[in-house]
Amino acid sequence: MFFKRKGWLRKEFDGKLLTQLQEYKEHWREQKQLLDKSFDPSEEAICQTKIAQAKYFFLLKEAKERNVSIKR
Repeated sequence: MFFKRKGWLRKEFDGKLLTQLQEYKEHWREQKQLLDKSFDPSEEAICQTKIAQAKYFFLLKEAKERNVSIKR
């Protein structure tokens, strides 16, 4: 009984992981574009971009460890 639920939970959380991965990827790209377009970026903007990048790379590493891929 427990092992069947484990597989179901894994699929559910893998789906959530992929959704969050796409969201953070877009957020990071937006922050990076904003930083690239700004003439004199503030320290806060630089920090926000680095935070967005760190979140995206963390989720990417987690997806690689779980062997999760986007099926096209």
